[in-house]
Amino acid sequence: MSDEPRDNATGDGNTPHGSNGDELSSSHASDGGSHSQLAGSFEHHEVTPEQRKRRQARSRASMTTAIALFVAALIVVVAVLGSTFGLFERKDYHGSGDQDVTFSVADGSTTGQIAQDLESQDIVADASTFVSTFQKKYPEDFIQPGEYQLKTRMSSEDVVNSLMEKEAATHYAAIPKTQRMDDTFTALSEATGIDRSEFEKLAKQKETFGIPEQFPNLEGWLHPGEYHFPLDATAEQILQEMVDRTRATLEKNNVPEDRWFEVLTVGSIVEFEGTPQNYPSVAGAIENRMNNPDGETSGFIQSDASVTYGLGKKTVHLTEEEKKDKSNPYNTYANPGLPVGPIGSPSDDAIAAAANPEKNDYYYWVTVNLDTGETKFAKTYEEHQKYVQEYQQWCADNEGKCS
Repeated sequence: MSDEPRDNATGDGNTPHGSNGDELSSSHASDGGSHSQLAGSFEHHEVTPEQRKRRQARSRASMTTAIALFVAALIVVVAVLGSTFGLFERKDYHGSGDQDVTFSVADGSTTGQIAQDLESQDIVADASTFVSTFQKKYPEDFIQPGEYQLKTRMSSEDVVNSLMEKEAATHYAAIPKTQRMDDTFTALSEATGIDRSEFEKLAKQKETFGIPEQFPNLEGWLHPGEYHFPLDATAEQILQEMVDRTRATLEKNNVPEDRWFEVLTVGSIVEFEGTPQNYPSVAGAIENRMNNPDGETSGFIQSDASVTYGLGKKTVHLTEEEKKDKSNPYNTYANPGLPVGPIGSPSDDAIAAAANPEKNDYYYWVTVNLDTGETKFAKTYEEHQKYVQEYQQWCADNEGKCS
């Protein structure tokens, strides 16, 4: 046994020192260097968690970008193809429609022209679809000219059914408030094609329509509003429908027949002299005047509108001579009480106001702004004159509106 340390790593103690050992070491070193270089080509580097996360993030970003580019390209292609071939055009609406609309079919219109008009008014989604639907259901028929009540955004089939429904076509007429009888006859003639003279002939045939003898003609009875008359309606049938509406309004307001003349005449004046919000006040002031012949107004209504009606004029300006002319039976400045008849056909609101006038102390009223209809009321003539000056100033500031 020896306590001395050994000189080699083999552990056998017999390997000699010298050149052989050096050659062996050199050879091993040389082989080891070559092996080390080769191994280095496949050397595995440790990847930290942070590096791994960055690599994964870059990979996901690249994938997301690729997908986005693909989707964008797909959208462009689909949009181009859809636009070219009309893939996304709405061909028809579904359901019975949305908003009410009056649709006109002119005399001589072709199905194609009607279809284009329907599409332009958003009644149908596509004119071609409507034409196809119509020709499939009615290959040898045509659409009657006239007015039809339809809705926006209807299906083509529903529109076809509505247009071809028996008696669906009508003559449409809109009669505004404050319109006089002669102007109403003109409007009815234009709407229906019936000669104006046919309406004029019936104007004084009060018994035909059940109108009391006290009325001079149909003035006051041709109720304002919208009408849809059948295409074959006669002048008499048209006027009867309008008279019936007025009668229905009188009945609704519980007006007995012996008050019809008063209510319709006062209502027609109220329609011209005020606005809906102050109809009851104007009616109350008129009632005060008629019921107090010994008062400041001596029983005179003094309505400019009634005077101009009798003169056949349409103006808010009257001369003193015109106001003093007693020969005008509608002159309520020169003749006390009611005129000889209504000066127009009153609306529902005006009839209601005349039937149930407001209880007030007013005797005077004047519209101080013709644009807004602002009306001011007074109990005395002195107070009234202040408001008249206000009206005159408004006229001066608004040239041409008071002539």
